[in-house]
Amino acid sequence: MKEFLERELFKMNRGIVANHKYREDIEAFDKDNKGSMDIVLMQMAINFGYKIALENVQEELEKQSPKTKVRGTIEI
Repeated sequence: MKEFLERELFKMNRGIVANHKYREDIEAFDKDNKGSMDIVLMQMAINFGYKIALENVQEELEKQSPKTKVRGTIEI
């Protein structure tokens, strides 16, 4: 499970559509583009949700077994 989480979080940095660290970043993108890039905005939201889900699983696993510390989350 540890390797899976590390791989998936790493892949979040390598995608065509950038993943954002905070929801506010996505909201700012939406405001700035005035709806002209809705497909990109949708993919950003999907990526952000996936990242949050992976980090939640990572936190739960670390609570249950502190020895299984995953390298860390992504920073963008």
